Amino acid sequence: MGSPNQRTSSLLVAVLFFVLSSAVLANKEHSHTNITNTQNGCNLYKGSWVKDNSYLHFDSSKCPYIRTDFDCSKNGRPDRKYLKYRWQPKGCSLPRFNGVGFLKKMKGKKIMFVGDSISLEHWTSLVCLLHAAVPSSRIVSENPNTVSFKDFGVTVIREVNHYLVDIENRVLKLDSIEGGRKWQGIDVLVFNTWLWWPRNDGGKPWDYIQDGGKIVKDMDRMEAFRRGLTTWANWVNSNIDPSKTKVFFRGITPSHYNGKEWGNPSARGCSNETEPIKGSSYPAGLPLQQKVALEVLRTIRKPVTLLDITTLSQLRKDAHVGFYSGKGKGGKGDCTHWCIAGVPETWNELLYASL
Repeated sequence: MGSPNQRTSSLLVAVLFFVLSSAVLANKEHSHTNITNTQNGCNLYKGSWVKDNSYLHFDSSKCPYIRTDFDCSKNGRPDRKYLKYRWQPKGCSLPRFNGVGFLKKMKGKKIMFVGDSISLEHWTSLVCLLHAAVPSSRIVSENPNTVSFKDFGVTVIREVNHYLVDIENRVLKLDSIEGGRKWQGIDVLVFNTWLWWPRNDGGKPWDYIQDGGKIVKDMDRMEAFRRGLTTWANWVNSNIDPSKTKVFFRGITPSHYNGKEWGNPSARGCSNETEPIKGSSYPAGLPLQQKVALEVLRTIRKPVTLLDITTLSQLRKDAHVGFYSGKGKGGKGDCTHWCIAGVPETWNELLYASL
């Protein structure tokens, strides 16, 4: 039977084993979302923008895929400073984008960006980066949202889906995601949503919101966002095979209409802003919608990588389209969308590093 001390020691070992086993099991059952995005102990998303006169990924005038209102240079922006800043993580370096390396790594694969017009900018930037790397290769625009690099068998697709969940007969269905059928069979999926959730103007594509069996005229939009994103998270858990598909969620991209957020209450939106915010933090902090997105992402059991570009993009009040959309100088300009070339190339460097 052994002595009392031996029995006590055996009991302690058994308890310790149970605790450790439970911790391992709990870890397996909880989120696999990579929130910190560390590489070799370095967080790629903690850092600052540094001036680098050698920094230019491509000439926007030579890329045929840029929507006219995103091409700030073509639309007369006089300064080029916004093109000459490089994201510098603290304690390591972000690798420069290698278009040929990207195409070789993704050979034979399909990459799809799912989301709103910011997703369009992310898609456009990647297509321009790849076009600049292999301008003489066989590149085919199969439709306005699909570009194939035939020599590498790589297809880059954009799927317009503002909410990720379904809209049917002008009803926004927070618990329905039949649109996810289009995402099946894709090798790399890059999702984003938020921009249209608070929308309240005449362009809103729904009249009612449905959640389960209940239909309402409207509801708190942040709560609607949370419920819709949770439906997407459940779709990932139920439909993604990590051995076949890599999933990314790009964090909330900021707008810069309120100068109080960065300590300049007299600022007229992003107009006349020509330099990033210095340092590593944004005075107004993370937007609530990013915090909600992080909470939902932590519930996902399948591997999902967060492209946590919110803070680094908040620091770039200088890089929006502003008055250089080709639409004149009415109001505060476009302080939501980004110049291409510009900040979206950094998002793609981070995507490349995360692959």
